[in-house]
Amino acid sequence: MSSTFPDVSLSTDRLVLRPFDEEDVPALTEMMNDEAVTAWTQVPHPYTRDDARDWVRRVAPAERTGGRGIVFAVSEFLTQRLVGIVHLRRTDWRTLASEVRFIVAPWARGEGYAAESVLVVARWLFDVQKFERLELRTAADNTAAQQVAQKVGGISEGVLRNAWIARTRTEDGGWTDIRTDLIVWSLLPEDLDADGGSSVL
Repeated sequence: MSSTFPDVSLSTDRLVLRPFDEEDVPALTEMMNDEAVTAWTQVPHPYTRDDARDWVRRVAPAERTGGRGIVFAVSEFLTQRLVGIVHLRRTDWRTLASEVRFIVAPWARGEGYAAESVLVVARWLFDVQKFERLELRTAADNTAAQQVAQKVGGISEGVLRNAWIARTRTEDGGWTDIRTDLIVWSLLPEDLDADGGSSVL
């Protein structure tokens, strides 16, 4: 079995999951400067266009070519507007397991896009790539991410205490680091119901 994922695009009725390209830089820059993204991820803040270009040109492609995972830019099928990111990371080719992370642009939240995009990647990972485990880790206070984990059928396996550093606003409007717990969720092939297909472009 290959120890890198193929260079693919996935789709649903509403979304296209594809590699990033240069045209995504402005929307990516805007999305990554959102307060929720700053709070719950470890992306640079402020997130500059140079950061976005580095992600598009070097970091995201290297995840796949280096065998660590694969990064998908998620865009609306009709408008081509950038909805978010789904990132398979920490891939273990021996145990056929990977971890998924996701970010959704503020304007696209509440539409079910996060669960939809994670599910299409999970089905592809299990059905096409024959993986056996997908893991999600959500910060203890990040209820939106926990709802996505539950919506896709994830099973909560426990808590990693003090395992993450989130950021919170300070009184002067800046940001400061805070330690937090991580909730570990897993998704196995048998956890996914049989309906709801995905397609590989």
